[in-house]
Amino acid sequence: MPFIPDQTSPEALGDFSPAQRLLNSEGDAWRDVHLSLYRFPDDLHEFRMPGVNEPYIVWIQSGAADTWERIEGGEWQLAAESRAGTLYITGSCEPYDFRWQRRSDDDYELLLVSLSPGLFTKALQTCFGGEAVYAELQDCSVDDDAVMVNLLSCLQDEAQQLESNSRYVAALAEALAIHLARRYTHQAACGSSRQEAASRLPTWKLRRVINWMQDHLDEEFNLARLADQVDLSEFHFNRLFKRATGLPPSQYQIRLRIEQARKLLRETDFSVLEIANHVGYSNPSHFAALFKKHVGVSPSVFRQPG
Repeated sequence: MPFIPDQTSPEALGDFSPAQRLLNSEGDAWRDVHLSLYRFPDDLHEFRMPGVNEPYIVWIQSGAADTWERIEGGEWQLAAESRAGTLYITGSCEPYDFRWQRRSDDDYELLLVSLSPGLFTKALQTCFGGEAVYAELQDCSVDDDAVMVNLLSCLQDEAQQLESNSRYVAALAEALAIHLARRYTHQAACGSSRQEAASRLPTWKLRRVINWMQDHLDEEFNLARLADQVDLSEFHFNRLFKRATGLPPSQYQIRLRIEQARKLLRETDFSVLEIANHVGYSNPSHFAALFKKHVGVSPSVFRQPG
């Protein structure tokens, strides 16, 4: 079974599903927005979907299907009957299991468009000013939103061009972000819930830190350098990061290292020692002990087929 991470980027999301990617936005013009068009197979499938931190929209363009979802270890729940024209809006998501069964003769195709957390945060600030910290994107399905459909259609058309116009894409992405902020957010209530919202690490800052951690897995853990990525004190950053992820930064880095080691063990011919060094462990015995603690078996056993 291929390794499925707990979190991934919208660009890589399709790598973990059996869907065929028909269109994918590419180039510097798409820095703050990403678009992919997928076609799902005809028969019933089930797969593990990693979580993403970016707000995104799914637009069913053709076909119909029953869909089910479940969190790890939970019961399957009928999520929806997806049909052409339906829009799904999601603020962010945790990993979950997903399966579907086609209900029409038409190909089941969907467009997925995600916005960078930084762009969406700016849209919230434009719409709500100082109250933006209390605004949260609602997870919902929508059957009728002509403005959103027009913006998504324009982005899709531009992704099909040989060379996308960066100013045009940026304008469409900003308009889409503001439309989401205006129409599909709600304000946290007064009192304790507002206090909690104000004391959370914003999603775009969390993603920046996690991306930095992933790019520096082979380096020694340094809380001060992590806090510097988001201009916070070590104490404040440590508290907000743990509140956002459930783990202190040092433990989260270990989890990222183990996830990367699992991937390298399955997908490369690197030796266990080389992999240990690649993810920041100069002592192979220490690496093996940590790996077994988190995965349940040693690196060499994990690598064995079957």
